[in-house]
Amino acid sequence: MMKHSKPNILLVMADQLAVPTLPFHGHPLVQAPNLSKLAQNGVVFDSAYCNFPICAPSRFSMLSGRLPHSISAYDNASEFPASMPTMAHYLRHAGYRTILCGKMHFIGPDQLHGYEERLTTDIYPADFAWTPDWLKGPAYRPTGVSMRPVLEAGPCVRSMQIDYDDEVEYKGAQCLYDLARAPQDKPFFLTVSYTHPHPPFVAPQKHWDLYKREDIDSPRVPPIAYEDLDEHSQWLHIAHAQDIYSVSADQVLNARHAYYGMVSYVDEKIGRILNVLQETGLQDNTIVVFCGDHGEMLGERGMWFKQSFYESSVRVPLIVSSPTRYAPARVAAHVSLVDLLPTFMDLAYNGAPPEPVGPLHGSSLLPLINGTEHGHDRLVISEYSSEGVSAASRMVRQGPWKYIFTHGLAPMLFNLVSDPDELTNLAGHSAHRQTEQDLHALLVQDWEPAAVHARILASQRERLFLAEVANGSAKTPNWAYQPFVDETQRFIRGSGAAGPTSVKARARFPFVEPAQPD
Repeated sequence: MMKHSKPNILLVMADQLAVPTLPFHGHPLVQAPNLSKLAQNGVVFDSAYCNFPICAPSRFSMLSGRLPHSISAYDNASEFPASMPTMAHYLRHAGYRTILCGKMHFIGPDQLHGYEERLTTDIYPADFAWTPDWLKGPAYRPTGVSMRPVLEAGPCVRSMQIDYDDEVEYKGAQCLYDLARAPQDKPFFLTVSYTHPHPPFVAPQKHWDLYKREDIDSPRVPPIAYEDLDEHSQWLHIAHAQDIYSVSADQVLNARHAYYGMVSYVDEKIGRILNVLQETGLQDNTIVVFCGDHGEMLGERGMWFKQSFYESSVRVPLIVSSPTRYAPARVAAHVSLVDLLPTFMDLAYNGAPPEPVGPLHGSSLLPLINGTEHGHDRLVISEYSSEGVSAASRMVRQGPWKYIFTHGLAPMLFNLVSDPDELTNLAGHSAHRQTEQDLHALLVQDWEPAAVHARILASQRERLFLAEVANGSAKTPNWAYQPFVDETQRFIRGSGAAGPTSVKARARFPFVEPAQPD
């Protein structure tokens, strides 16, 4: 097999995977043996965050290496412009073959964003249909989110998301086989992105049966009365229709049971990809990076889904694994998904990448991986401005502190060392006045709340108008990606000069020289 001086990069993603449910982050019940093995042999980041706790803006930020507000990534209906350089563009420039398999939730006519090949369609809309409207208040739900996924949780034979992830698994594995059988001069950057364990909370019976109902644990923090919630959480309470659906303690456990099964399901899918990497020999020169796009509250504080800055919502799993390069380790420093692009550039250029063509808001993880940096002063910023909030909001994480500011609302300050469940808001306390002032200064140094809020409202108004015009029109372009499969060369298509036997021989892996006549 041809060796490259540059390592291949395999980026594997899971959607809405809550860090506290993972065994290598301390959960005693959930079974995820493949991710656990990856963690055991890799570098695990124990304090990794998304830069926006909802799907599309989190992914746009990660791919571009820029904070969401700087690229106008405000919600799940914000367009990701074709003019924005992404990690796929940068790696193509570095000589990589770039391939996307699975979910990325691109909005707009560009459905590649630097990937040369895309193996599957996406699972969610690519247009402006899901644009929020803050002027209509928290009960306006363009995505139709409600408590139904919690109330209807259980085992199933089939679901839309199982259909999707089965295809992602197959296409991802087939892609690795093809890369192994037809090695080229280029290294590859392959992204394999699953939609599990995103709700609805339904798991295949096989994975549901991995868990006994009596073993399912309740949330650490019980439900908090509406009148005692912070204002952002009150908006989310209504935005998630918790004011019109009642959820019992038994239904909470039922949904958590299904979620654990979904985690085991996607772990099995990830294991298949890692097994193919191993059996083809590609793992020797491939760096595997695993991450999520955001978390899942899973009933903590009585809250579900994401869209907040509480730990279960905003933290993500992050593992970098290449046992021949990096010793297994745990990294405590705060990091975020915008750090991946500069990390990949470091890998592609052996620690000496060229100047980026535009601003990057993260920094390479390699010094943390190599142990040359401790990262005690690292700063993480996350933003939110989609459904379930009344205004532009931002979070700063530094040292033991988390500071949250929403335009027009009271700020929140938590010490996560002494208060890991985020139950005591220290904002406004005289003993922490200087800390709050320092963190607020960091939060607003490149983000003016009133101006950002005004830009978001203007963007919503324009996109709501475009969505209204497009609604019901047969002539409106459908931006959803339509994968094309070229079957002209894959199987036998006539004898040709070499004949069908030669075609079959080339498809065998490892390759065996054809037997010659006496």
